Amino acid sequence: MKREIFSEEHELFRAAFRRFAKSHVEPKIAEWNACGQSDKATWSAMGEAGYLGAAMPERYGGGGGDFLFQAIVIEELASMRAHALQTSLHSDICMPYLLHYGSDAHKEDFLRRAIAGELLVAIAMTEPGTGSDLAGITTRAVRDGDEYVLTGQKTFISNGQNCGLVIVVVKTDPSAQPAHRGISLILVETDRPGFERGRRLDKLGLRGQDTSELFFNDCRVPATNLLGEEGKGFRYLMTQLQQERLVIGIGSIASCRRSLTDTIEYVKQRKAFGRSIASFQNTQFKLAELATEVEIGQAFVDRLLAAHVRGEELVQEVSMAKYWTTELQKRL
Repeated sequence: MKREIFSEEHELFRAAFRRFAKSHVEPKIAEWNACGQSDKATWSAMGEAGYLGAAMPERYGGGGGDFLFQAIVIEELASMRAHALQTSLHSDICMPYLLHYGSDAHKEDFLRRAIAGELLVAIAMTEPGTGSDLAGITTRAVRDGDEYVLTGQKTFISNGQNCGLVIVVVKTDPSAQPAHRGISLILVETDRPGFERGRRLDKLGLRGQDTSELFFNDCRVPATNLLGEEGKGFRYLMTQLQQERLVIGIGSIASCRRSLTDTIEYVKQRKAFGRSIASFQNTQFKLAELATEVEIGQAFVDRLLAAHVRGEELVQEVSMAKYWTTELQKRL
């Protein structure tokens, strides 16, 4: 079924990226899943080919396109099951923070290198005792002259081993009320003294995705590494949630479609009582149900994608899409 939201230019981009991924990504997936992380050479190749930051401004080396180009990258990698490449985190979650809240120096340095694939970016929110309740984080950043001193621990951080830059969610004013008003975002280069990578965590699923612990032991960074303004970190995080939730919906529904395709191929080959199980009526009923749900999910995600590109506010709807597609993905 033709998807009306994509233009001919989008589809040419998809075809080119699919060829790239077939050559540069797919042969490495098994290796990444075995070792628990992707390799930096592939990220460099992605950047050199223009597939990181396709929606970022051209003046920083980006493609200058709309978010639909990035959605294509997400879909194709999810369909290929290349979960080790967290390009959606790098390009569609972390880069917008640098673009929207970073200084000119941040953009010319960090953003430009991130788009080129030279610098991988992670964002560190979750702590061992704090999950979705960001107001309860304990990682501190204390101003000391022209520097911030960071102390604390983060966990479940995607791209934690490969990243060269971390957007760290910290408390700069622990006494602020309500508590979220004391939250700020600070950029930490991973070669700073006091920064330490912990374990690469072993997981039940997404085994090739690099997920790690990070430690900040009196880690000093320049005060200019503050992203935006002090005390506004929570607002920045909430503002970016729409695209972040939509990213999950895009990847999930693409994974659902791949699972359905694989299941159809399997039931055609698997035999029982002398014939393929695809020929049984009950199998056909179940496949029809799943195919219908995939199409419903895709239509919903596509409608939200088009509205997001137009700049509409869709916080409630993207939350619904995230719920629907991830629940469907679990059942498939």
